[in-house]
Amino acid sequence: MGESRTPDKVLKILAGFSQDEEALHWALARAEADWGKHALSSAIFQFVETDYYTASMGSPLLKTFWAFEIPGAPEDLAHWKQQTNQWEIDFTQAHVRDVARPINLDPGYLTLGKLVLASTKDHAHRIYLHSGIFAEVTLGYRNRKWQPWEWTYPDYRREDVQSFFDQCRDYLRNTLLPSTVH
Repeated sequence: MGESRTPDKVLKILAGFSQDEEALHWALARAEADWGKHALSSAIFQFVETDYYTASMGSPLLKTFWAFEIPGAPEDLAHWKQQTNQWEIDFTQAHVRDVARPINLDPGYLTLGKLVLASTKDHAHRIYLHSGIFAEVTLGYRNRKWQPWEWTYPDYRREDVQSFFDQCRDYLRNTLLPSTVH
């Protein structure tokens, strides 16, 4: 019989995208107010891998990722998604834009073996958490590199994005889990 245990802490990740770089700065400040300082950030890049968001967000879109210093508990993922949904509403109400959704924030977490994202949309590969929130393993770490699944979003397959997640994995291993042998 297996013995249950408390999982290791995880590295909180937040993806933000918008037409407006100022909105991304707002999102980071908002996240830091609740989650603490960020430890790592990716470059801001053109989000061109899909036009799925064009109708609600416009184009061109910019995207970036942040990782936060304070580790999280994986069971809190649904709460983080509820928070970021509220932040999107707060931004939309405070900043008049000509699009329905001026910012999109997607929280997740990184462990040494996977990157997990939260979603409000169900699908065959997603697991229901609670409160209308689902979880998806978006990338797996195998053979010393990030590996996509058939459902992995195209931008998460990018070499520069996976390089950022390598930095996040190193940060997690060396800073947040220093007493654990990996």
